[in-house]
Amino acid sequence: MTLQQQGVSSSLGGASRPIDAALRQRAAAVIPGGMYGHLNMASMPADYPQFFESARGARVTDVDGREFVDLMCSWGPVLLGHHHPEVDEAVARQAALGDCLDGPSARMVELAERLTGVVTHAEWAMFQKNGTDATTLCCMIARAATGRRKILVAKGAYHGAAPWCTPVLSGTTAEDRANVVRYVYNDLESVREVLDDDVAAILVSPFRHDAGFDQEIVDPAFAKGLRDICDELGAALILDDVRCGMRLAFGGSWQPIGVEPDLSAWSKAIANGYPLAAVLGNDKFRKAATTLFTTGSFWFASVAMAASLATLDVLERDDSVGMMRRSGEVLRAGIAEQAERWGFEVLQTGPPQMPYMSFVGDQDHERAIEFAAGALRNGLFLHPRHNWFVSAALTSADLDQALAATDAAFGELRHSLG
Repeated sequence: MTLQQQGVSSSLGGASRPIDAALRQRAAAVIPGGMYGHLNMASMPADYPQFFESARGARVTDVDGREFVDLMCSWGPVLLGHHHPEVDEAVARQAALGDCLDGPSARMVELAERLTGVVTHAEWAMFQKNGTDATTLCCMIARAATGRRKILVAKGAYHGAAPWCTPVLSGTTAEDRANVVRYVYNDLESVREVLDDDVAAILVSPFRHDAGFDQEIVDPAFAKGLRDICDELGAALILDDVRCGMRLAFGGSWQPIGVEPDLSAWSKAIANGYPLAAVLGNDKFRKAATTLFTTGSFWFASVAMAASLATLDVLERDDSVGMMRRSGEVLRAGIAEQAERWGFEVLQTGPPQMPYMSFVGDQDHERAIEFAAGALRNGLFLHPRHNWFVSAALTSADLDQALAATDAAFGELRHSLG
């Protein structure tokens, strides 16, 4: 029996969320802080759900039965929509055979072959479970190959939650990030200023998508400049495609601009919500990759790999990237019209598939938070300090409801400001 079937009712716009409230109370007794990490809703408006019950297509339902059009897509992993039938079929077929076995199944080899056939820089693949696993492994491979220590990363960039990269320093030491050096995104001169003969790699995201800041599309000249610097220095160029991979292009996110990394980190959408990450690399770094001891008991499980194979098939066949781009453009155009009509100056940045909206002059995201709460009350789930995600499952009806919710949120915000 589901939580909703137990007979507790709630309304979309009301304050009654008894199941969520009860679960938060129970969680506080057995989970530090009641919740942790980026899924912690403690700082969000009171009506935001912490716990969810189900999802299908482009809609999610919380434990109190409230349904929302989903513009977070599980914070990125859901690309084709929740419960995509072909992915679910592949998962069920593999689960009936086995998942976590005494060794990997043939799905591991098949997926490595598939990814190296799709991502042009890739000649080999290794699999993990989380984006942090993948970015960390890329850094290890670069250090093993070069014998150097330093990793250059952009200021404010998020590359995971391990001690070397977590944005919150609690529980870490200065030594954990002693060899992490910062540059400014899209600023080649800032990169050159920190170069020395101990640089193992430059780590970069396909575009600047720091949480809480307007998104900055990469300057192709910057990307090409990083490639040239790494070639001159003998360092690895690492592309963190964890958030963007298979959303911006079918293949590596920088393939359309003609810049290829040596190593790339993947996770999020490559298995449509099933837990999987990957490191892809070129032959220059193959030998170094073989020297590492890196593993995990669940890294070689087969179900997520089967999900990834099915996801890649659907992506290629249906031009899902194009579908997401077009839906994002409709959403962006609608929000622009609404903001102007309600008298708000907003910025919409980032690619249409991963939109971000901010209010000009907003202090501490106060207006963004109030806007997001209004959207929630009207049936749309998004986040005020993080880029959104558009899935290929968004229908015209979903987009209509999403835009009706944003229009209502703008209206409520205008009335609250007087």
